[in-house]
Amino acid sequence: MTLSDSWASKQATVTRVGAAEAVLRELRSAIESGELEVGTKLPPEAALATRFGVSRSVVREALRSTTALGLTETHTGKGTFVLAKTVETDRVFGNHSVDSLREARPHIEIPAAALAAERRTPEQMDAIRSLLNRMIAENDPKEWVRLDAEFHLLIATASGNDVFAAVITEIREALSQQSEMVNLLPDRRHRSNVEHESIVDAIDSGSGEAASEAMSRHLTHVQDALGQLRGR
Repeated sequence: MTLSDSWASKQATVTRVGAAEAVLRELRSAIESGELEVGTKLPPEAALATRFGVSRSVVREALRSTTALGLTETHTGKGTFVLAKTVETDRVFGNHSVDSLREARPHIEIPAAALAAERRTPEQMDAIRSLLNRMIAENDPKEWVRLDAEFHLLIATASGNDVFAAVITEIREALSQQSEMVNLLPDRRHRSNVEHESIVDAIDSGSGEAASEAMSRHLTHVQDALGQLRGR
């Protein structure tokens, strides 16, 4: 019996936080604890589905997440292997580090939201709210993160400050990659939609202060989510 077979034979303790998220949590715990060592080949999708009492599509989604976190890698025709024991903490999105984005975004997006509340045109407001509605209805994770970057760009553009818009344009790909990683957490995409709705309502109200506060809360939640993923 191999190490992964031994681990797979144990009773799983998945709780109801969302099937794929729960499987991800169990896999990550087993890898980080050393129960599944680096180099170990994971059991086939069917065996994992049986172990966790979920569908193979749920297992597939969880494995995509462990790969996105840098914990596993999948080789076509060979299987999925444990690549690293811990999540990479100095992750780079686009050309920008996690810490660089953390430091810069509040100085750009909070004042941009405030100015957008004061300067946005009716047409810009309609475009921002329309995009929000598309995000709420979107089920494709990759399309959602693309729309997420566009959402933040629309707000920067509505600020009327071309420097803010240029900066968000330059880091747009980094924002998408960061968003994709953050959405590995349970229900994070739904919570982002709620936070985005608060930002849109604040901008629509014309209150720069309310828009600043709403954007600040959103960026804080994003950083908290990244901290969870990085184990900090």
